[in-house]
Amino acid sequence: VREMAMPVTLAVLTTMFAFIPLAYTLGIMGKILRAMPIVVVSILGVSLVEALLILPAHLSSNANWNRFVLVRLTNKINQATHRALTWFVFGPFARFVERAVKWRYVTLATGVAIFLVTIGFIAGGYVKFVFFGTVEADNMIATLKMPLGTPVERTREITERIEEAALQALEEFDSKRPGKPSLMRHMSVTVGAHPMAARGGPVQVDLAGAGQSHLGEVNIELLGGEDRDVSSVAIKNRWRELVGEMPGISSLTFLAEFSTTGNPIDVELSHKDFYTLLAASDKLKMILRDYTGVSDIADDFEPGKVELKLELKDTGRTLGLTLSDIARQVRQGFYGDEAQRIQRGRDDIRVMVRYPEDERKSLADVENMRIRLPDGTEIAFKTVAEVRYGRGYSTIKRVDRRRVVSVSADVDEDVANAKEINTQLQTEVLPKLMNEFPGLQYRFAGEQREMIESMSSLIPNFGIALMAIYALLAVQFRSYSQPAIVMSAIPFGIVGATLGHLLMGYDLSILSMFGIVALAGVVVNDSLIMIDLINRERTAGIELAQILRDCATRRFRPIMLTTLTTFCGLLPMIAERSLQARFLVPMAISLAFGVMFATCITLVLVPSLYMILEDFKNRMFSTKTDQ
Repeated sequence: VREMAMPVTLAVLTTMFAFIPLAYTLGIMGKILRAMPIVVVSILGVSLVEALLILPAHLSSNANWNRFVLVRLTNKINQATHRALTWFVFGPFARFVERAVKWRYVTLATGVAIFLVTIGFIAGGYVKFVFFGTVEADNMIATLKMPLGTPVERTREITERIEEAALQALEEFDSKRPGKPSLMRHMSVTVGAHPMAARGGPVQVDLAGAGQSHLGEVNIELLGGEDRDVSSVAIKNRWRELVGEMPGISSLTFLAEFSTTGNPIDVELSHKDFYTLLAASDKLKMILRDYTGVSDIADDFEPGKVELKLELKDTGRTLGLTLSDIARQVRQGFYGDEAQRIQRGRDDIRVMVRYPEDERKSLADVENMRIRLPDGTEIAFKTVAEVRYGRGYSTIKRVDRRRVVSVSADVDEDVANAKEINTQLQTEVLPKLMNEFPGLQYRFAGEQREMIESMSSLIPNFGIALMAIYALLAVQFRSYSQPAIVMSAIPFGIVGATLGHLLMGYDLSILSMFGIVALAGVVVNDSLIMIDLINRERTAGIELAQILRDCATRRFRPIMLTTLTTFCGLLPMIAERSLQARFLVPMAISLAFGVMFATCITLVLVPSLYMILEDFKNRMFSTKTDQ
């Protein structure tokens, strides 16, 4: 216990330090995962107490377990495994470590090359980076918006067409699965509201529009992910194809993935002139249509209902009229003005005075009405003002007192990559748009903004955690160079995490980054304990090359046991298909494959790096001696 107490304590503390940055990550992902580091740090603290104080008492017990048949059978398996493992460790593995230490600079160059190739895989797009990744939901939702004021019959007609396309898509997939249960559990169609779209995802829901005739929604509940052998995204894509282009609608979005971060593409445009702003947003939407894999392109500008717009002529101004005078008199004539109130029981009855019904039916009635001048005389409306039909604004969105229109789109990650498209928009498309429309400003929203916010806090916090780990190791080893050897395992954890995503068919995501940050504190544990053992063995005066080989063989079994138990413990989460677990699969892949790969490298690279460090020390000492 005395021998292992300090390295085990350091190993637990480094893991704690690596998880702590996750608790201070900004953005929606930081809020979602904030409880995880708190739980992990608490568990590590309790497990440290158990390992140092309780476990030794358990191991010192003299209980006779061999009286159980299962224990005797297990012992035979253990003995056979022990013989095979001993042959491997003290035979091929020991010789391999000996050669790696002998050719230590080649070993180091090979490790660096592996790391650079992995970075090249990411930079070259072979392993893509997405912010959140695709987490399939068990619901598919089509959200329809017609122009404001659309009759409910027209909205119902379009919604029924969307419903028919959904049933056809589901029937096509069911026909390919004979003898299996139907993919659809339930379907609900709503006209006048968006009741389901507000539960999450990139669909923007106007709560003020609830109960309005221009809204429609089709919601389909599918079989659970554990029982479904067809991707909900594939069904959604086929559904969208069958619906096709629908002229006369404001927007139509399809959702089959769970997301809390907004649209993959979301750009907020702003300009002082509103009509210039609309022209810029239309141009950006046209550009986005040229990208493969980009769909559901829309903006959040929604024209209001049809209304009469009054304009005052110069004649009216000359006669002392204002636009408010004209508007007030038109309202009084057509809507009415309160003349008196009559009390009936507990109710007030308002008596309104206005034109007869046959004189307020058309635009011509407005033009023919009489307008009272400030001196009391009357004049024809069309002499002092003019009226025309137009649309008002259902909503007015401003940021920093400037009108803003958001252009958003969805991205099929199997075909395109949202990060690459956003980068191209930022470097090429939007600067050209700003030149074409002077005064135009933009900023990213949705998923891109969340990614920037989360990464801008995660990276500095990760750097602080690495410095804290380094300081802790430097104090323990009384060396500035040996902590660097211990922490050399971290880059190879990143290599393992990347290869794991490549093998499992996942893209790197923000959750993968969280796993890599946590991995930094886990992969250094094996290196830490090995360096501690090497330092203690050097006091015996044995040749360093032999010490390195012996320490690697002695630590092989405990290092591989902890690695394999960690990997196997994470496998059920990686294989889990439920919606709740799918969020954490990228993080589990980073931890499992990162630990596995870094361990294999650590057993060979740490002795080589230790020998290289000794070479530098000898050269520096000989240089000082010569001087």
